[in-house]
Formats: sequence, structure tokens, C-alpha cells
Amino acid sequence: MIKKADMTPEQLDARHAEKMKKKKASRDKILATKTIEKGLIIVHTGKGKGKSTAAFGMVFRAIGHGFKTAVVQFVKGGWDTGERTILENYPELCTIKAAGEGFTWETQDRQRDIEMAKAAWQMAKNAIMDPQYKMVLLDELNIVLRYDYLPIDEVIAFLEQKPQDTHVIITGRNAKEELIEIADLVTEMEQIKHPFRSGVKSQAGVEF
Repeated sequence: MIKKADMTPEQLDARHAEKMKKKKASRDKILATKTIEKGLIIVHTGKGKGKSTAAFGMVFRAIGHGFKTAVVQFVKGGWDTGERTILENYPELCTIKAAGEGFTWETQDRQRDIEMAKAAWQMAKNAIMDPQYKMVLLDELNIVLRYDYLPIDEVIAFLEQKPQDTHVIITGRNAKEELIEIADLVTEMEQIKHPFRSGVKSQAGVEF
């Protein structure tokens, strides 16, 4: 067998084409077994940046396909974000509701945070059960669950009974194990490096 280092460019190209042909046949065989289509429970968690950004990307993608979507923000209601500004230009395809007043260390009022969380959860349940919405984003729900502002058992029980075709995306650090257990897709964002630690403040277009 000729070593790769001794091959001519033509031989390398032929070898590559043969490998890709076999890989495609293998992939096609696997894809042929994937026949289920259903609404997913999707969780974006972890300490790294990008949880909400990735979730909003999925909302934008759904809108691109003409699907109606809803966004309920549990914490960032007081923020003037670029995502919200864009989505407000598509009222026929996206309903966005904000019921938070900032992170818990900003409000410093636990009872008010709990009431806001309950109000947002009711909005979320209404949106998920509304058949017009194909995808519902519950932005930072994990935060209020972490602080026990909502009963995790109630949230899990509701999500397990959601409409079959509705996608639900949940973001925020420290996702509860019970939520991870019932989710179809879970992504953990890992922080390797962040400019905040070097004294760089949050900036428009990057963080919000």
C-alpha cells in the first residue's frame, strides 16, 4: 500500500473521493432510519456565553420557514436587546413577551421576583398550548427554576403534556436535572475565555 506521503495529488484526490463515497453511503443508511418528526424540548445551559443567542437563532430560523413563534423572557425584560428589536418587526410571525425586571441580584426583592416568574410562566403555558405557535422560547427559565421561584414538578408535568408538534426551547445556567432528563436536546455551553474577566464591559451586538 502506498503511503499517503508518497501519493501524487491525483492519487490523494482519488483516495479522498473513495473515502467520502463510503462515508456518504454510511450516512445515508443512518438517515434512512430517522423517521420520527415531533416537537422537541430543547435546553441550552452551562456557564458559557451563547445560550440565548443560539436559542434566538432557532427562532429566526423558524420565522424564515414561515412558522409562528413566541418568546417569553423570564429575567431580561428590562433589557433593550437587539433580538427583541428585530423580532418586533415581524409581529405576524413572532409574539414576544417580557415579564422580568432584571437579574435577581438587581431587583433584590424575592417576592416580586416570584410574582414576575409566575406571571411569565402563565404566559409561557398559554403560548405553548396555543396551536398557532410552532416554537416557543422560554428565555432564562432555568434561572427562576434555580432559585425555586417556580415548582420544578409543575413545570416538568406541564412540559410532558405539551402539544406533540410544538418545539419548546429553554435557556439559562444550571438547568435542573429533572429538566435535562425529559429534554430531547441538551447543549451545555462551556466557557473557555470571556472578555469580562479582562475588564471589558457588555457591548451592544455581542451581549445584547
